[in-house]
Amino acid sequence: MKTYKVLVIGCGNMGASHARAYHQLPAFELVGLVSRGPESREKLSQELDGVPTYACAEQALHATTPDVVSINTYPDTHAELVRQSLLAGAHVFVEKPLATTVAEAEELVALARQQQRKLVVGYILRVHPTWQRFVQLAQGLGKPLVMRMNLNQQSTGRHWHTHQQLLRSASPLVDCGVHYVDVMCAMTGAAPHSISAIGVNLSAEVDPTMYTYGQLQVRFQDGSVGWYEAGWGPMMSETAVFIKDVIGPNGAVSIIDEVKNGSQDIEGHTHTGGLRIHHAALDANGQFVRPDEVLPTPTEPDHDALCLLEQQFLLDAITTDLDLTDHLEGAVTSLRMVLAADEAVRTGHTVFL
Repeated sequence: MKTYKVLVIGCGNMGASHARAYHQLPAFELVGLVSRGPESREKLSQELDGVPTYACAEQALHATTPDVVSINTYPDTHAELVRQSLLAGAHVFVEKPLATTVAEAEELVALARQQQRKLVVGYILRVHPTWQRFVQLAQGLGKPLVMRMNLNQQSTGRHWHTHQQLLRSASPLVDCGVHYVDVMCAMTGAAPHSISAIGVNLSAEVDPTMYTYGQLQVRFQDGSVGWYEAGWGPMMSETAVFIKDVIGPNGAVSIIDEVKNGSQDIEGHTHTGGLRIHHAALDANGQFVRPDEVLPTPTEPDHDALCLLEQQFLLDAITTDLDLTDHLEGAVTSLRMVLAADEAVRTGHTVFL
């Protein structure tokens, strides 16, 4: 079996989880960890049998000559790091979003094709078995669909610090919204038609030109509609932090869960407590023909295991020369949608796609 040398750039929550995944897969060999701060990379290195560490990504690229580069940094650094890695001849895994502009994202997709290298974007819900089932069940509800989703996070301490850093390069609607509009596209199988959005800044600690709370509304060409809501900070309510719901003419499907350890807990971003299926059919007396069903999900993978599934997908893409056209078109489309939401927040106008 060929072994692929992997350089991990960014050693925060996502970078650490992905590094553990490479460490578990025999086809990958970790050759370097990069982070701005020494504490995170040195701690992770000790956990992973003393992998060499670097403070500079460019230096690490030259020193390690990796076959694969895993990019897990803040969004405004993604495009340049992806570009450097592809030009160095490496396959690339990059956390979402791929870039901060659609033009950059399209340029990177074209560069990956030109370099004949695989480019995989970290859409973790695409490999999540419960979310895959959620999408499948939604597709059986008829058309049009109504999709209701949010990911509000009441964050404090280091989590609020991380959110403040993220807000320097991406809004809540962009950073997490790409996941959920991507899911909406999969549920409808239709192209987005228009995006409206609202947003407001609730913190004096954040640049006044950025917003800490936002909600987008999307219309699809098949008549389906959806909304996504995201807010970050110590002021956020935890009353409705987890809504994942889709409704169609034939009924509804919902991911059911309760907040565990607070909405800032990274495991809470992907954890599900089950799927509730509601059937809309009525009998002659106007009563439901079938009761609601609950599909439990007691054995779903945790966050590290989901990252392992993502890296297995990357490995399969490399070893089987998997055609990633649909994957990358989806990544660009979802980015286009959330950036349109940003524009709608700032202009107050609906954006037609």
